[in-house]
Amino acid sequence: MQIKQAVTVNRPREEVWALFQDIPAVAGCMPGAELTRDDGNGAYAGIVSIKLGPFKAAFEGEVQHTPDPANFSGKAEGRGIDKKGGSRSRMTMNYLLLDKGEATDLEIEAEVQLSGPVAQFGRPGIVSETAKLLIQQFVSNIEAELNGEGGSAGSAKDISALKLSGKVVGASVKRWLGKEG
Repeated sequence: MQIKQAVTVNRPREEVWALFQDIPAVAGCMPGAELTRDDGNGAYAGIVSIKLGPFKAAFEGEVQHTPDPANFSGKAEGRGIDKKGGSRSRMTMNYLLLDKGEATDLEIEAEVQLSGPVAQFGRPGIVSETAKLLIQQFVSNIEAELNGEGGSAGSAKDISALKLSGKVVGASVKRWLGKEG
């Protein structure tokens, strides 16, 4: 599944870049993520926990972060395994920070591959809408972190599709009505 998202962060590019190089802080802003180890040279280990109704998974894995300071961009490649449920995930995410004066356009392009029980659980449209909402929450947490408001506070909780389902259904209905009208 491919996910593309472009959002504006209301902070200068240099500040956003500095935060994106602080991987523990960035991980703390991602709902469901917990960094467990820094292996050096951009390699990290961690856990991403999700809860989709009665289905729970905790993907333990590794990520390699490769920044490109000359272009204010970077790449993160990761993979994880849910040891209890047998699901696997693989992700490649590219990001680009574009200078907009006092704001920064953040462009994210991610390729996510899921296999095992988690891949069988949800429809691609719902997974895609949920991913978009999670990225929006991530950006909100990034902004709060940059504003000194503790954006990572409470974000390490499991990702809960139940909590997001109302927003996902609402976004799906709006998209459907937009296409119909």
